Amino acid sequence: MRRLPRRVVLALGQRLGRLWGALDRRHLAIAADNLRQAFPDWAEARIQATARGVYAHFGTVLLDILWMEGRPVEELLALADVEGLEHLTAAIARGGGVVSPLAHIGNWEFQGIATAPLVGPSAVVARPLDNPALDRRLVSFRASTGNIVIYKQKALSLVLKNLHEGRVVGIVVDQNVQAKDGIFVRFFGRPASTTTVAAALALKTGCPIVPAHCVLRGDGRYRMVYGPPVAWSSSGRRGEDVAQLTQTIASIIEGWVRETPEQWLWLHRRWKTQPLSSRGTASASGPEGSAISVDPSHADSSERARGDKAVTRDQ
Repeated sequence: MRRLPRRVVLALGQRLGRLWGALDRRHLAIAADNLRQAFPDWAEARIQATARGVYAHFGTVLLDILWMEGRPVEELLALADVEGLEHLTAAIARGGGVVSPLAHIGNWEFQGIATAPLVGPSAVVARPLDNPALDRRLVSFRASTGNIVIYKQKALSLVLKNLHEGRVVGIVVDQNVQAKDGIFVRFFGRPASTTTVAAALALKTGCPIVPAHCVLRGDGRYRMVYGPPVAWSSSGRRGEDVAQLTQTIASIIEGWVRETPEQWLWLHRRWKTQPLSSRGTASASGPEGSAISVDPSHADSSERARGDKAVTRDQ
């Protein structure tokens, strides 16, 4: 793969991705259903085209990662247009580390390896792949520019250590979690069970939150964006603060997805876990853009009980 011109690799990845989508009817249907719910005003033709486009995108990104393996960092950085780096460097300069919420959009793996040469090695929290050989290969890629990979098992102490040492800690926070491991916030107008880890870490340590994402442009270049730090302040009611901050991060990610919907992982059952209103554990009637029936005392105590389980990056 590395011997081929990159433009050929990207074109091949797109074709293989579309073939993958044609064969994987079950997940294609999941993507289409998610899109219908998120964009109720879209025509069915657009729904289907976007669902197939998701496969084309991730086929392209997968082969691009294989093409990138082992290449000089200068060659990789030449593929990216960087926006908002000043936000990240200023946050790092404060000391105390930075929490960077990420999402399964564009090519988050490329952003990880490209960030280290710009601001120094970061730490990323990851779930090990089921295949040990593939996991070793992916870890090697993630660490190729000096990053530290932290497996989610017993991750909390290592995450806090890296923040204390002033590093950026990247955590993907856009996937469904079990109700006991998160809270419900609004995502595309629907209740979505969401990890509170980024918000909880910021409130615990006082570190800034700098969301980041990386999307593939039509010309084959990457647009890497480091957003302005998320504004937050403590009210002294920790559960409510965690809920509000988690909602803010979810809304930021929703904005990214709306800009490039074909580059987000619609194949994932993001809304699988739903509130059990009849049991009084949560309610879906809260206003859009707000956390849904979060009991502050419950949010705080459950956060402590989750401990390391709250720190996940499912990839």
